[in-house]
Amino acid sequence: MPSTPGSAQADPGLAATREPAAGSRPRWGTFSSLRVRNYRLFFTGQVISNIGTWMQRIAQDWLVLTLSGNDPIALGLAVALQFTPILLLSLWGGVLADRVDKRKLLIAIQAGTGVQAVVLGLLEVTGLVTLPQVYVLCFVLGCLAALEVPTRQSFVAEMVGKDQVANAVALNSSIFNMARIVGPAVAGYVIIWVGTGWLFLANAASTLAVIAALAMMNPAKLFRVPALGRGKGQLRAGLRYVRGRRDLSILMVLVFFVSTFGITFFTSLAIVAAKVFGTKADGYGLLSTLLAAGTFTGALLSARRGSRGRPRLRLLLVSACALGTIEFGAAFMPTYLAFGIALVPLGFATITFLNTANALVQTSVSPEMRGRVMGLYVLVLVGGNPIGGPLTGWMADVFGGRSPFFIGGTVSVLAAVVCAALLARSRRQR
Repeated sequence: MPSTPGSAQADPGLAATREPAAGSRPRWGTFSSLRVRNYRLFFTGQVISNIGTWMQRIAQDWLVLTLSGNDPIALGLAVALQFTPILLLSLWGGVLADRVDKRKLLIAIQAGTGVQAVVLGLLEVTGLVTLPQVYVLCFVLGCLAALEVPTRQSFVAEMVGKDQVANAVALNSSIFNMARIVGPAVAGYVIIWVGTGWLFLANAASTLAVIAALAMMNPAKLFRVPALGRGKGQLRAGLRYVRGRRDLSILMVLVFFVSTFGITFFTSLAIVAAKVFGTKADGYGLLSTLLAAGTFTGALLSARRGSRGRPRLRLLLVSACALGTIEFGAAFMPTYLAFGIALVPLGFATITFLNTANALVQTSVSPEMRGRVMGLYVLVLVGGNPIGGPLTGWMADVFGGRSPFFIGGTVSVLAAVVCAALLARSRRQR
């Protein structure tokens, strides 16, 4: 088995990732990563694909609510089935990302995602779709995502190099959240006009853009590290590596609690739209768009910070606390308009937290461990959704549609305060 770093001292650590290294490459502003051709191709493909992904996400949620008679528990179950594979496969997805050609693996996964969308679209268009079929296809999509996310996250550094990782991570988020502005807004009206099926088929077509972009890349220009050979204990080595880094361990704990209990908007927004304010699909789409407006703005500012230097741990803690505070306040907004406006700063705080966490992990780990560490990061980021999804539906059913917001906000603030105290204690001990 190839040797792996045995201690935290082998890496700069999160606390050290505050200023750019002396003699680093010139800064080119918010879009500096786009100077790299391979990343430009990836960026372009992701713009198209993410719009399709968000159209499918809105259509899928609305299809589940329609088939179940607006049952929030059914929607929570669909979310749980889609994210349960993260618990089972994301760590192994990280190992696989360290072992194989990430670009080729991403092409294969995107092809599978396209097939899943085609099947779901044809079932709906032909009128044959049932709720159990949607559940099965949610699980299939989750299996593909469990392999795709850690591979894609760790592939970012191979495209742009370590100096531009923070900027590229933030630009990826800007794509994702621009798509969240366009995709839900389009999906809400298209569902009313022609139904959900054609949105699934449109998403299948959008995956071709990513496949084409990956195929057109120049492999010789990638910042690759030697592939990890097959061997026993590689997954355990990755877990030991993170356990030996107290800063990384605390970051993972914070991400788990905030993402599981605080960032539940993808389930709870549909519930709030339908059950609290009594709107249809277009109302749900507008709320998603307002949330995305905040996240898009936050992603652009994160990209600007990423072009100037490495991320700060203090920003991660502050953004987690802000996320919880704003989410708690949004729960008590009296009208649809006031609630929608509150989603803009909530989206800003959310994407600042997520981008900072991602960039801190990627810039502070050893390159040969990046796939496995990102696999664990993905696990704690979305692996709690099998808990949070049904829990959100249950809370909305028992305590009212607003309850996921004020409960999630409270948990997020408490998690930020506790993790800040643990980090302060760790520094005093050092």
